[in-house]
Amino acid sequence: MSEESDSLRTSPSVASLSENELLPPPEPPGYVCSLTEELVTKAREELQEKPEWRLRDVQALRDMVRKEYPNLSTSLDDAFLLRFLRARKFDYDRALQLLINYHSCRRSWPEVFNNLKPSALKDVLASGFLTVLPHTDPRGCHVVCIRPDRWIPSNYPITENIRAIYLTLEKLIQSEETQVNGIVILADYKGVSLSKASHFGPFIAKKVIGILQDGFPIRIKAVHVVNEPRIFKGIFAIIKPFLKEKIANRFFLHGSDLNSLHANLPRSILPKEYGGTAGELDTATWNAVLLASEDDFVKEFCQPVPACDSILGQTLLPEGLASDAQCDDSLRAAKSQLYSCY
Repeated sequence: MSEESDSLRTSPSVASLSENELLPPPEPPGYVCSLTEELVTKAREELQEKPEWRLRDVQALRDMVRKEYPNLSTSLDDAFLLRFLRARKFDYDRALQLLINYHSCRRSWPEVFNNLKPSALKDVLASGFLTVLPHTDPRGCHVVCIRPDRWIPSNYPITENIRAIYLTLEKLIQSEETQVNGIVILADYKGVSLSKASHFGPFIAKKVIGILQDGFPIRIKAVHVVNEPRIFKGIFAIIKPFLKEKIANRFFLHGSDLNSLHANLPRSILPKEYGGTAGELDTATWNAVLLASEDDFVKEFCQPVPACDSILGQTLLPEGLASDAQCDDSLRAAKSQLYSCY
């Protein structure tokens, strides 16, 4: 291997030190790749991830964080930073912005992110509002199943549902397989009424979509909507102004046509509720997975936020989010859509 190649793979924070200089803080534990050869190849082709440069890329992002945001309270572990590099195809600048947005979103919406742990969401989990199917799709994507009809608004606010979704995404993204393959969302809107739909207004939509598009390191490969009533046209009118074209093109509305759904998600991975052969829909198993991760979430989301971090929530927002004035316009248009569709 050439001297130039060796220098690229050497941590600059170590190579540049002399014996008389202060040593940097100890580095986190070393990274060990868990990807199969097939996924390594997929990551190389789709995400521009080169195994021989991987640690160099992580170190470059780590150095950027330390230089540009020295007071940011964030993990700098190899495995953690890799999530952001993969989500932005190893573009350093975009990965850094995603990391900052990730923390900015968490600081700017305390109703969702304060005290975020599975034990605080037992009612949502018990309702069957969401789960993750036990089998992945043919591309290796986990399927997150969301059923808004299971939510009773008088029991708890809509933000509790959003908290449960975020917990699920955080748990899923721990897997390197998910970082490479992404996820698929299956949303069943059976029985969603006008009164329930009205809780998901433009302000909530802006925040949720801002997180999913620009504030969380996950690849959403498709959103399959089934059993949507006429009211869904109004719901989608709320959502669409905040969607990037790439994401909007990944929405598929199937109505009650399960054959259309099966053309995208095979029956072998679907529960019988959706015409599948994988048995009845099981929510208990995923609930148990989340509840078993209580300590990890307490450590990550239930600690005081350093005062020096508070500037993030005030100055940095995911790119592409609409202004409050735009939200007001969207709200008026959406209300008109909702009532005309009902």
